[in-house]
Amino acid sequence: MKLSAKEKTAFGLGAVGKDMVYMLSASYILYYYQDVLGVSAMAMGIILMAARVFDAFNDPIMGVIVAKTRTRWGKFRPWLLVGTLCNAIVLYLMFAAPPAWNGSGIVAYAAITYVVWGVTYTMMDIPFWSMIPAFTEGGKERENLTTMARSCSGVGSALVTIITMKCVYMLGQGNERTGFRWFALIVAVLFVLFITITCLTIREKSTVHMEAPTVRQMFSALIHNDQAMTVVITIVLINCSLYITSNLLLYFFKYDVSGESWYNSYTLFSTFGGAVQILSMMVLFPLLRKFMSSIRVFYLSFGMAIAGYAILLVLMIGGHTVLGALVVPGFLIFAAFGMLTVLTTVFLANTVDYGEMKNHRRDESVIFSMQTFVVKLASGVAVLIAAICLSLCNLKQDTSAAVVARAADSSVLGLRLTMAGIPMIGLFIAVLVFRKKYILTEKKLQEINAAIKNQENC
Repeated sequence: MKLSAKEKTAFGLGAVGKDMVYMLSASYILYYYQDVLGVSAMAMGIILMAARVFDAFNDPIMGVIVAKTRTRWGKFRPWLLVGTLCNAIVLYLMFAAPPAWNGSGIVAYAAITYVVWGVTYTMMDIPFWSMIPAFTEGGKERENLTTMARSCSGVGSALVTIITMKCVYMLGQGNERTGFRWFALIVAVLFVLFITITCLTIREKSTVHMEAPTVRQMFSALIHNDQAMTVVITIVLINCSLYITSNLLLYFFKYDVSGESWYNSYTLFSTFGGAVQILSMMVLFPLLRKFMSSIRVFYLSFGMAIAGYAILLVLMIGGHTVLGALVVPGFLIFAAFGMLTVLTTVFLANTVDYGEMKNHRRDESVIFSMQTFVVKLASGVAVLIAAICLSLCNLKQDTSAAVVARAADSSVLGLRLTMAGIPMIGLFIAVLVFRKKYILTEKKLQEINAAIKNQENC
């Protein structure tokens, strides 16, 4: 049976809520603890990176747990709902640090809440994306659903990016600490509401019944799926590049572009970038797919992103950092990342079919647990790089734009080079890895689907 419009809408709504939560944590946790609460940037960078190392063990284990789950509601929805409720509570606590705490106490609070947030996010993120191969068939239906879901994820991410600082100032009446607490509560409530709708609407239509695998078997299946590993490495490099930029964009506008009114320009640019990213998923990607394969669109997206970063770097080095000058590179970068986000999920879903043909196991939970892990790993690496940049450039809570302007040129130059130069290098490596290793063309996928049907009939 084909997916109904109601099911597609419910799944997309869940994606909106899920990525609102993720973007709030990924893009603003460093700013909240470093600039608002005054925690050392290096301390926060180490905490966030250490949490991602912990997730290296947590995510695949969660994939195994999901794979072994058998309930009358399916194996995905129970974890999706429980994980959402837990994650929403922890999200609020993470942005509601006790006012009386400071020093080592607040550092410990940040570490504990962030690690627990990562664990609970894994509880819901793995079953959410693992549902795609479970209730769609390979090909157009899966690609269309993935495109729609990733577009909705982009909407969620863009909404948070656009409105966060405005809402923080409004809700806190100028007090960022109070504003972040109330804004996190609102996002958490919406998150629970949207995922509840998803759980009540979506049904698994074709779950493969198999013997529950051991941890060793699951790792073995992943290691022997060379296409999954290729996509995983590509996702790490793409997302690391994106998150370095998104983490430093806030500081770029605050300390380099607009002085006291920085958040107005930041909001305007973020609105533009979010709109471009969403339109690239919903309009540009489907349009390009009419004329070229998904792999060609992938390479085109890489070219756009790299060109955008190159233009941005030239503008920054030349001192052309006014808002209008950033429109062209901003368009290229945001549009490219919108399409890359959709395509990496499509490619990862395709590796599930490849793994079933090759290893005679359908390990969607483990494959998608790796997506959750690598995205969080990329976020952790990006935050650490951003923290090192902020520390070396001496950008902190009590640094005014005038101080930065009078400082040695290396302070601003270091911020600009980190924000644009490192992501460009990461994307170059990603496209080289993908081009050398990925083999799942549309023709190859048709052969794989035919082989799987033959295996089922034997």
